[in-house]
Amino acid sequence: MFGNINPKQIEGVMKRMGISQIPVDAKRVIIEKEDSRTIIDEPSITKVTMQGQTTYQITGMEREESQDSSEDEESSEEITEEDVEMVVAQTNVSKEKAREILDKHNGDIASAIIELKK
Repeated sequence: MFGNINPKQIEGVMKRMGISQIPVDAKRVIIEKEDSRTIIDEPSITKVTMQGQTTYQITGMEREESQDSSEDEESSEEITEEDVEMVVAQTNVSKEKAREILDKHNGDIASAIIELKK
């Protein structure tokens, strides 16, 4: 990115300029809007502070959700072991990954399988 400049040198220059970057460990970022939400699962987040102002740099795969589905999420049924086994059988992923994707899709088996087969 910066040619032959050592990353430690860049870090030192940024520190002298009063810029600090701190990684933020997060599972999910949710941006709530008037009629929908943007959700970023497993994001990479960096907190940048410069001249007393803090900004967040967020990267990751985003998905949109209408506000109605957030209400559905709260009332969704518990994901059963049978649901997990069905997703595992169809996609050959681990049970943990199957459960994670089922949680993401509020227990919707078909949507989970479609995402995992992409």
